[in-house]
Amino acid sequence: MGLATSVAVGGKTSIPYGWVDFCGRRPDQCEVRALPAADLKLTPRTWATLDRVNRVVNGYIVPESNLDHWGTTQDHWDYPVDGKGDCKIYALFKRKLLLDAGFPRQALLMTVVYDLNGEGHAILTVKTDKGDFILDNLVGTIRSWDATGYYFLKRQSQQDPNIWVSINQRGDANFSGKHRKVIN
Repeated sequence: MGLATSVAVGGKTSIPYGWVDFCGRRPDQCEVRALPAADLKLTPRTWATLDRVNRVVNGYIVPESNLDHWGTTQDHWDYPVDGKGDCKIYALFKRKLLLDAGFPRQALLMTVVYDLNGEGHAILTVKTDKGDFILDNLVGTIRSWDATGYYFLKRQSQQDPNIWVSINQRGDANFSGKHRKVIN
């Protein structure tokens, strides 16, 4: 298990198009009531579950771009209905499996960042009592948010997954990518 800091968040910001589209197709996943913020209690058991889900999903989904997979350049967020997908599909599926395992929804937050190449990327932030950890399809291990090297843009609110909050913080002082493409 690791230790991490918690990322500071700002106020409300725009909701990614892909989340809105996902909610339109899967309203049962989004039409939920607001809940008080809650962090996951990090124990050896919960850490093992996080690690297992991260490894299983990373090994299960075959990476494929939106254009190749769905025939569109627009962001398409969904579950891996055919075992293929891009970063959003990985992160959403990890979130779903952890929710199914009984983890609190308020601790499992879809997050939009710029990756090390300055490209838009989606990851899953897990808010714990030991800090914020990242489940990422580009890396096999779970890392503290501030050890990723990513530039964090926004994520879901802990209280309501349909409200997004700004971050605008680097996960690492060594970040040097240029911002080229963002996930909206």
